[in-house]
Amino acid sequence: MKAKEIQKMSVEEITQKLVEAKQELARERATLVSGTKSENSGKIRKLKRDIARMFTVLNQKEVKA
Repeated sequence: MKAKEIQKMSVEEITQKLVEAKQELARERATLVSGTKSENSGKIRKLKRDIARMFTVLNQKEVKA
């Protein structure tokens, strides 16, 4: 997800997406630890970056308000 897309969302939408991304990251990490081969090896990295982007945009919106 790109930063521009996140900036267009409301705070509630970003918070909801953030919760979903954290849950998905936990699932991906669990499959990695269990030894199961992941279909998409770069998914964890992408999720971590998306989560960081969401936190950044949330903080920017809080400072603006």
